[in-house]
Amino acid sequence: MTAESRPKSPEASASARALAPPPVLYGFLLLLALMFAVAYAVGSAAGPVSPGMSGSSDGGVVSPVDGGGGGTGGGQDDMDGMG
Repeated sequence: MTAESRPKSPEASASARALAPPPVLYGFLLLLALMFAVAYAVGSAAGPVSPGMSGSSDGGVVSPVDGGGGGTGGGQDDMDGMG
């Protein structure tokens, strides 16, 4: 018998199988990628959640610097009777 005609030892094939990732891992990664793709497609179809979230324009959002805060100015003066 020559060296090439001998069958491989069971230990060598067992160690090669131990280093390979389990097939369940491939299924999980495929499912994860599919779920991400579906979620991305649904999010793209739905559009922005609120008018100010597009990023391309301000969408009519008034910042506190512009005077559109509508509050009393904040601070500790608004906390009467809180301790």
